[in-house]
Amino acid sequence: MSDRSTVIVWSDYISPYAFVAKAWAYQLEADYDVALSWRPYTLDIASYMGSVEQRDPHHWRRVRYSYMDARRLANKQGLTLRGPRKVYRARPANAGMLYAQRHGVFGAYNDLVFDRFWRRELDPESVEAMVALLDELGAPAGFAEFYAGEGGAEHDRLHGEAEASGIFGVPTFVFDGELFWGGDRIGLLRERLDEKGVPRR
Repeated sequence: MSDRSTVIVWSDYISPYAFVAKAWAYQLEADYDVALSWRPYTLDIASYMGSVEQRDPHHWRRVRYSYMDARRLANKQGLTLRGPRKVYRARPANAGMLYAQRHGVFGAYNDLVFDRFWRRELDPESVEAMVALLDELGAPAGFAEFYAGEGGAEHDRLHGEAEASGIFGVPTFVFDGELFWGGDRIGLLRERLDEKGVPRR
């Protein structure tokens, strides 16, 4: 193939499954001559799992199983995954992904936001927390203004783009227009990369 292939990765820092799939995504990029294009897809968990107050026993069984399942996968990677204290909507943290990409600190930002959130050490809804983290990573000042203006608008535009293309959850990988939802579908994505002749490194 003459041009390097791209795999889009739609992700949200409050998704336990996106957290455990991060290393698998990095490994995909290490194994194949592809570029990963990370994009935020901010989940509205209450819309499909119910708010904490609205959840019935069935929803709570699903929630408990999801965290048990994700924790098993996290433990295999030596990761700490502690259940969140509340239902979050991580628009600031996810917009921070865009700012980090613009200023060359995405890899470190991606790792730290995931790690600290799942240790209950970071509020993903706090603009001030993202400002402090980006400053820690050496990004230039200006995230708060970015978030209030073009960054927030870009985040929302991408959310609309995601849903228009069929995205409904994370992590979702997109290659050549085909969607692969969930880290457990990476094996199928690898098969598709091989079928399309994407070179292995």
